[in-house]
Amino acid sequence: MTPKPIRRNECIMKLSREHHFSLLFCWKIREGLKRRIMPQRIVLYAQHFWNNHMQPHFLEEEEILFAPLQDEMVLKAMEEHEAIREGVEALTVLPPENITDELAKLADQLDKHVRYEERQLFPYLESVLSDAQLDSIAAQLNALPSTILKDDYPDEFWREKNASL
Repeated sequence: MTPKPIRRNECIMKLSREHHFSLLFCWKIREGLKRRIMPQRIVLYAQHFWNNHMQPHFLEEEEILFAPLQDEMVLKAMEEHEAIREGVEALTVLPPENITDELAKLADQLDKHVRYEERQLFPYLESVLSDAQLDSIAAQLNALPSTILKDDYPDEFWREKNASL
């Protein structure tokens, strides 16, 4: 049986939409690895995505959505943010032979994190935050540009039929 789509409170819908692109990012990394694309090409994409999407998205969650409540569930999400940050940073200092494993780990961490936020944390926050708090969060989020409208990264390595080794 297919799970029903999650109904998201309109106040935090912007963040959920951005999560879609994070899951697509994970898929692209996995496709690149499966197609045996040179890891450095995937690293460049990961750094681009971090700078232009993930980092601003994490800041929005941490500074706006998580601000009213610092409980165990929110702290778990913030710890996961830190682990993902460290994973992205590790890509620049690891020896080449370890990069493939780190890319796979990053994709797995981010995928798991997004699913935690969507399936557990966001429904929880929607239930415990007041309407006034949710409205305030919505106003703050909607005043900011979306961190991603489309992914227009020029090197679409995930589409390549043959590996470029």
